[in-house]
Amino acid sequence: MLMDEMMRGQRGWRELAVLGDRLNEFSGMIEGLVWSPRNGDRNGNTDDWAFEEGPHSYFPGPTSGCTANVAIMRENQLIVANAGDSRCVISRKGQAYNLSRDHKPDLEVERERILKAGGFIHAGRVNGSLNLARAIGDMEFKQNKFLPAEKQIVTADPDINIVDLCNDDDFIVLACDGVWDCMSSQQLVDFIHEQLKLESKLSAVCERVLDRCLAPTAGGEGCDNMTMILVQFKKPILSGSSPGDEPSASSEKLPASGASPGDESSASPGDEPSASKVRNSLLQLM
Repeated sequence: MLMDEMMRGQRGWRELAVLGDRLNEFSGMIEGLVWSPRNGDRNGNTDDWAFEEGPHSYFPGPTSGCTANVAIMRENQLIVANAGDSRCVISRKGQAYNLSRDHKPDLEVERERILKAGGFIHAGRVNGSLNLARAIGDMEFKQNKFLPAEKQIVTADPDINIVDLCNDDDFIVLACDGVWDCMSSQQLVDFIHEQLKLESKLSAVCERVLDRCLAPTAGGEGCDNMTMILVQFKKPILSGSSPGDEPSASSEKLPASGASPGDESSASPGDEPSASKVRNSLLQLM
């Protein structure tokens, strides 16, 4: 949500211009040279971006956006934060468990927020346009000045799960919706296990997954952009969990990948680290 705020106004235009400069030496180069915050830093000047004036002072922010799916390992715990329809899945003894929930407009909690903020859902899309309910950017859906960021039509506010790991955990996968449109969580876990018998290089396994998902011709399933990260657990994890236990969010069992998307797990107030502390830390990263 902090990133959303930084994308507005003069500072937002400059940050995006510099990013474009780094991605392509020609695209955005002029704006990057003129408005780059690095010029101010080099001269020892304070970058008071909230009070700046310039040709893009009223820049409302980018109309495009992206999802965010983050997994952080801390000792024998995995902390997963998600905003959007990317997904984190863990394989435990070959069984797929979803560690995040896809934020689609048809979920009750998302639908309720969208309607209260003045939006609508048509054909499964927010305002007939966006097919997910949480994202960084997409500022056209965050223009209600009477509502906080977490209650806008589209929000970057993440869901957070804290999962206890055990020795039966095989790997985790983080991937965007282009992959999940083509394979279910269990199908992907099964496919990865098959490939790991033939290939030890994880990047090669990822390539095979994407080759499996890509459409042979233009149009239809398999034509969306695809991003995937595969993390394999190599060493035994010292944990209080029993070998056969399912992954749990703050000691409560998560549903398997085939469970209803509306099912939730809540954290106990006494669990450490607390969900609120983790949320604040992750929001700073986002």
